[in-house]
Amino acid sequence: MTNKNENLFLRAQKTTPGGVNSPVRAFRSVGGTPRFIQRAEGAYFWDVEDKRYIDYIGSWGPAIVGHAHPKVVQAVQEAAARGLGFGAPTEGEIEMAEEICKLMPSIEQVRLVSSGTEATMSALRLARGATNRDKIIKFEGCYHGHADSLLVKAGSGLLTLGNPTSAGVPEDFIQHTLVLDYNNSQQLEDCFKAHGKDIACVIVEPVAGNMNLIKATPEFLRTMRRLCTEYGSVLIFDEVMCGFRVALGGAQSLYDIQPDITALGKIIGGGLPVAAFGGRADLMANMAPLGRVYQAGTLSGNPVAVAAGLTTLKLIQEPNFYEQLSSQTNKLVRGLSEAARKAGVTFCADSIGGMFGLYFAQSIPASYTEMMATDSAKFNRFFHLMLDAGVYLAPSAFEAGFVSAQHDDAIIAASIACAEKAFEQLVS
Repeated sequence: MTNKNENLFLRAQKTTPGGVNSPVRAFRSVGGTPRFIQRAEGAYFWDVEDKRYIDYIGSWGPAIVGHAHPKVVQAVQEAAARGLGFGAPTEGEIEMAEEICKLMPSIEQVRLVSSGTEATMSALRLARGATNRDKIIKFEGCYHGHADSLLVKAGSGLLTLGNPTSAGVPEDFIQHTLVLDYNNSQQLEDCFKAHGKDIACVIVEPVAGNMNLIKATPEFLRTMRRLCTEYGSVLIFDEVMCGFRVALGGAQSLYDIQPDITALGKIIGGGLPVAAFGGRADLMANMAPLGRVYQAGTLSGNPVAVAAGLTTLKLIQEPNFYEQLSSQTNKLVRGLSEAARKAGVTFCADSIGGMFGLYFAQSIPASYTEMMATDSAKFNRFFHLMLDAGVYLAPSAFEAGFVSAQHDDAIIAASIACAEKAFEQLVS
């Protein structure tokens, strides 16, 4: 007998490729039927069977203050009552820009867009337009959206050009994309020696979240900053995921490194579609209508979405917000690790701010290659045991998890209790 989730998934597949509008939602990595969500509040959401789950994806990061926060909902309702969109400037856009520039000092000017892909794609175009160079460096395992030049995996040898990871991306189109190993400073040095005068920019997630949670080493980012300065290349921090998620000033504040351009998203929309890219004023002056680098968007700076994002940015500035968020995330990670140790399961975990990673491995991975060596089959079993128990983790071994301000001690304790039983079943 099928349930409502199964019926909806079958129905969705008739009119939507794979039945979903973003691939990870299809549960292809873990198997089984995706849950169709009908509502959410605080640290929970409920599927169409009205089963409640403790939510550790948080809309893939944005729900940092919890789902349906009353102040965010009120701001959205008030903005919607004034009109859903105008195609003309609003004061809210100015307030959002001012808030971002205040919180991230490396950003002197910012342009609002509607998605993280738009933000990174536009940042790359800006870097190329400002430097009159073509080549870009990215790192294997870092995901920067689905723009053609970024859907690239590493080539077969050091300093080789990458290969497309998606059909529909021409080989010629990515000929200027160099793909290197994350956290490999020497390889980065060698690449600049070989191609430095042609490199427009380096784009990196300072805290990666799409090969699970993997932190950059300070040396790696310092090397990157030094080389970009030396060779006149633009350093782009993709903080779409980790910006305002790991700290109030983003990962760049934790590492004390100033990028030239930063891409933001997720939290700055408060759950609605807002993203941005910004940086030094002299670089941003290359953007139309001032300069020759063109970018536009009908829904950029949408007033309803900006209201949600701006309210969220205000809430995360409340006293001790990040201290409490980090504390709860650490409690979860420590509890899961201890539960696995007691059960005799090879497992480790890591966290930073409100992000965490779970790895069925002896040690925390530092690169894509190390992450790929973890036991994803065991994760898949763990995922379903936790899902059945009412704990919703990312449906992939290669995605980070997220804690919100609404994950209190009781919720963390309940999650760990479910994990204790799940780990015991893994070895039984």
